[in-house]
Amino acid sequence: MQKLGFLKPAFNFLWISLLISSVSRLILLLFFYGRVSQTPDFLLVFPLGLRTDLILNCYIILLPTLLLLFVPSKALFKLQRFFNSYFILFLSLIFFMELASLDFIKQYDTRPNRIFLDYLIYPKEVFGTLFKSYLPSLILSVLLMTAFVWTLVKFRQLLFGVREARYKYKLIWFPLVIFLIVFGARGSLTSKRPINGSNAVFSTDQLTNCLGLNSFYTVAFAAYSIKNEGHADKMYGKLEPADAIARVKKYMNVPGSDFTSDSIPTLHKQLAETQQPLNLVIILEESLGAEYVGCLGGLPLTPELDKLSNEGVLFTNIYATGTRSVRGIEAVVTGFLPSPAESVVKLSGSQTNFFTVAELLRQFGYDTSFIYGGMSNFDNMGSFFNGNGFDRIIDEDDFDAKKSAFHGTWGWSDEDVLLKANDYFKSVKGKPFVSLVFSSSNHEPFEFPDNRIKLYDQKKNTVNNAMKYADYSIGKFFEAAKKEAYYKNTVFLVIADHNTRTFGKNLVPIKKFHIPALLIGPGLEKGGKYNKLCSQIDILPTTLYKLGVNVETPMAGRNLFTLPETTPGRSIMQFNDINAFRVEDKVLIMQPFLKPQQFSLKSDTIMTLMPLDEEFAKDALGHVSAAGYLYKNNLYRLRNLRKK
Repeated sequence: MQKLGFLKPAFNFLWISLLISSVSRLILLLFFYGRVSQTPDFLLVFPLGLRTDLILNCYIILLPTLLLLFVPSKALFKLQRFFNSYFILFLSLIFFMELASLDFIKQYDTRPNRIFLDYLIYPKEVFGTLFKSYLPSLILSVLLMTAFVWTLVKFRQLLFGVREARYKYKLIWFPLVIFLIVFGARGSLTSKRPINGSNAVFSTDQLTNCLGLNSFYTVAFAAYSIKNEGHADKMYGKLEPADAIARVKKYMNVPGSDFTSDSIPTLHKQLAETQQPLNLVIILEESLGAEYVGCLGGLPLTPELDKLSNEGVLFTNIYATGTRSVRGIEAVVTGFLPSPAESVVKLSGSQTNFFTVAELLRQFGYDTSFIYGGMSNFDNMGSFFNGNGFDRIIDEDDFDAKKSAFHGTWGWSDEDVLLKANDYFKSVKGKPFVSLVFSSSNHEPFEFPDNRIKLYDQKKNTVNNAMKYADYSIGKFFEAAKKEAYYKNTVFLVIADHNTRTFGKNLVPIKKFHIPALLIGPGLEKGGKYNKLCSQIDILPTTLYKLGVNVETPMAGRNLFTLPETTPGRSIMQFNDINAFRVEDKVLIMQPFLKPQQFSLKSDTIMTLMPLDEEFAKDALGHVSAAGYLYKNNLYRLRNLRKK
């Protein structure tokens, strides 16, 4: 083995990297042991994890190993700085990602992924949240990271110093070494495709499966997979567009004669219940899951919303389409089907000429606005709204600090935002208006002004207290709005964008997608309840029915007020890159590059594997495929395109 001494830099990188990943995996397993240990054969995370670690490291060491094998020793010494920098850089990245993993998993129930990449472009909000909510972890991570990099730099020559070797020995060892690296990178000699993260899936618990990976791999794979966005056929399987659209229409509860365009396949007419145009105010509540709402059987944190539920129709069985705000905006403002791609709020092809409720109602002379206490450029909201019908955008810079109550990491407090909205609605004269008002006080680090609520938790800045404050702000808004002339001519929709931290032992933790939705306004039953299973994408078609204007829309969601009692309820949920299609107590789970699995639901937390219904699986795939097809071909729009 002394003849292989010239490969010592690569060997040293390999064992250090494997040690980092293995120790981190052990720590994570011990931290989540109570849950992970419920999975049969949970110790498989170690051999599966080692395989993933080897795959990652073989890709990383390929280039320097080729140099060590091919470049003569004298020339190789001139590349010493390259080897030092290369190995220290990648070891630092691997170590950093493992340091970030625990807090990320605690928040998102999976290893760092596309969400991690998304947040990197918003350093102000992210570092503010880290500093206020994760300060001990942040300090410890900085200290460990500094010590690690310092150690690598100090001992760089010992670890990565190039050694002299006869060229013939290098050439002799070349075939075997390259074979081992290629074998390691593929992970198998028998598989037609290289091993990837899907091969670490051995249970129905997402968290357990992700421990069989490493975080540098999951983030790198997320970055690589961006190219597959909108290509459901590459991830879940291929379905012809005509078949996909037909399967979507089958669930829409729209008569064939009501589809109005051959070129825009889902465009259809929807008649209003009455013919009196009403204002529409959508209050999108950050992270308000059903588990925090008293009238839905959750914690007693929403006395104001509970009281308001007696003034309108409460949807008790509605499920969010995703786990991010942009996914909630997508569902509530556009009614677009969830897909493995990024939300349309952030995709380049939907920044103009994409259907939104504002673009729709602007045709009828509505004033259109978006009101938010933070910066509207976050998650590309400002660009998307501005290009798709929202003429007035009010954000952080439009508030008067002297008249406002509180400013935190994510902007102005909910009461500031909602009272600002009330002032704006009073100012709209002579025409109806539609507005999206987006809250943020429920977002970690859960900051809000003092002396507003009786704290539920002793410590102030907790999720429960933030929920209670958000509810207080809703009550304050409605108290003010009821005194204004516009109130009696307005339909109010209060709905969550998603729940808080989404976690659970199932591949898709369905319980964590349960959210509240409340409609208040003229013609809406006071104290009414809609108890059938439904989706966040159904709420906009349902709301438009009460708005007093006959419209054409491409939305695939259902008007729940006209849906026959005999029609089974349906919801669609996107959890990272896993898609769940649910009809009553049946749910179809699609994971990338794996055969779909069908489950029977005893409750939102108990799922039993059952035989696969191939037609049901095609229905699920059809909804995902149709989303990609409609987006890529600019077919989710109104009949008349505006000039760009």
